[in-house]
Amino acid sequence: MDNQRFNSINFTQASEFTQASEAAMKLVQKQIVTVCITGLLVFVGIGVWFFAMAPAWAEDYNREFLVGADFSGQVLTDDSFTKANLRESNFSGSDLRGVSFFSANLDNANLEGADLRTTTLDTARFSRANLTNALLEGAFAFNAKFDGAIIDGADFTDVDLRQDAHDLLCKTAKGTNPVTGRKTRETLNCD
Repeated sequence: MDNQRFNSINFTQASEFTQASEAAMKLVQKQIVTVCITGLLVFVGIGVWFFAMAPAWAEDYNREFLVGADFSGQVLTDDSFTKANLRESNFSGSDLRGVSFFSANLDNANLEGADLRTTTLDTARFSRANLTNALLEGAFAFNAKFDGAIIDGADFTDVDLRQDAHDLLCKTAKGTNPVTGRKTRETLNCD
């Protein structure tokens, strides 16, 4: 008799233990699902912020061969074209504020109406480049070459130039910048 009572008690206890284990497993599963969903939401939230809200990253075109490339009308602020070959490229109407064209080859490039404010143009070559109505205010262009460049209506306010480049530009400077209303000769302090 004691054996039967013992077996029924063991069976009852085992059944209660199994039910408790199943309840505990369901609770653990719910917690795992909750943690996974929370992690997924955080990951998605960070992704949305990174791609939609974070500032755009500047592109690096350093030392690239981009002869004849068309960048017209694009916003390229803070990009870098250091030592890039941009001969005959089109940057007309582009926003190039803060861009580095350090030692870049821009021979025969079209920069008409481009915004080049605060750009680095040091040792860049602008031979026969079209800078008509370009804004170069505050650009650093010491040692830049402008042989044969078209600068009608360009604004050179506060641009650092070597004296020989300054004198060369003053020989052909004419026009008024349509955005700033400044005369090219006055922005170069030609007279």
